[in-house]
Amino acid sequence: DGAPSAEAPQHAPAEADPAPKARTPRPGTKQAKLIEMLRAEGGATIDEIAEATSWKPHTARGFLSGALKKKLGLTVTSEKVDGKRIYRIAD
Repeated sequence: DGAPSAEAPQHAPAEADPAPKARTPRPGTKQAKLIEMLRAEGGATIDEIAEATSWKPHTARGFLSGALKKKLGLTVTSEKVDGKRIYRIAD
């Protein structure tokens, strides 16, 4: 019987992952505090983030890239102002 079956073949590519869900952090967490800092008018430097969370600077940078950009789908921008890199969340 050479008729095609109605079922999708086993080797068919899976559907693409949907865009990240817009999750909101629990109030009072470090994540919520950092999002608030980054949405403030002046943004925040890595040193300010590290001080507010008691994290090392490399942990703070990883958080910006991993948790905020990849998991929450937020747009984090950075610019150098007076020799310091300022991070912000672009709405």
